[in-house]
Amino acid sequence: MTGIDAIRLNFSPESLMLLNAILAIVMFSIALDLKPSDFRALARTPKALLTGMASQFVVLPVLTYLLLLLSNPQPSIALGLILVAACPGGNISNFITHRAGGNAALSVSMTGIATVAAIVMTPFNVAFWGNLYEPTRAILKQTALDPVSIAITVFFMLILPLILGIVVNVRRPDLAARIRRTMQRISMAIFIGFIVLALAANWSFFLSYAGAVAGLVVVHNALALSGGYLTATVMKLSDYDRRAITIETGIQNSGLGLVLIFAFFGGLGGMAVAAAFWGVWHAVSGLALASIWSRREALR
Repeated sequence: MTGIDAIRLNFSPESLMLLNAILAIVMFSIALDLKPSDFRALARTPKALLTGMASQFVVLPVLTYLLLLLSNPQPSIALGLILVAACPGGNISNFITHRAGGNAALSVSMTGIATVAAIVMTPFNVAFWGNLYEPTRAILKQTALDPVSIAITVFFMLILPLILGIVVNVRRPDLAARIRRTMQRISMAIFIGFIVLALAANWSFFLSYAGAVAGLVVVHNALALSGGYLTATVMKLSDYDRRAITIETGIQNSGLGLVLIFAFFGGLGGMAVAAAFWGVWHAVSGLALASIWSRREALR
């Protein structure tokens, strides 16, 4: 297991650029559901949104840190979990929230706002918790982790497509309505297919080490979902909003995590395996939870 901290995965610059472009397309397709009025409505009743942001960027990183103290995994795996916890909500959270009978409008708006906040919060949380947890501090010291570079990456990969999607939805709602669902389905299919193909060159490595991270990722994801649910419950939100916040907290943008791992950490093995396994497992757990919740209509 100690070797996982030294392994670097093969991932070409061209593949990284393609992954950036695919994530931008996914974000654009999500933004086709957004209008400025959605943000204004949430500003008038911000309790659910603020609760979701706190759950995403405060509660989850704290729970991640406590999990690391209890489990003491290899440093690169630990940093991978910290990075995933520092990312905004994942691209499939809106679809899963809709399937779960939760507040899909809140989910979409949370994804958009968390993505904007990620320019600051993602590098901050990685640096803060990564340095606070002693085993990962050495990795960060050896890494040229430039918050400005991370912010620029997040902007071009997520924020700019978000703005463009909103502009299309406002100025050409007919076009947005025609392409919205098709774009979302195609972009997610391409994204999943690309991840499978891109990691094929490292498949033996993933098979060798997936078992080492599987249990941790499952527990980490369960903590994320539970943290979102309990945070929304403590704030006395409706079941309708609680479902959205639970799923937004438990579905992380592991695609962004992989981009940052290959761009700033040289494809560090333990980090990449943790983020990749998260990308598979959160979809499984999210869909399973949605299937259970969908049997009973959420109280509003």
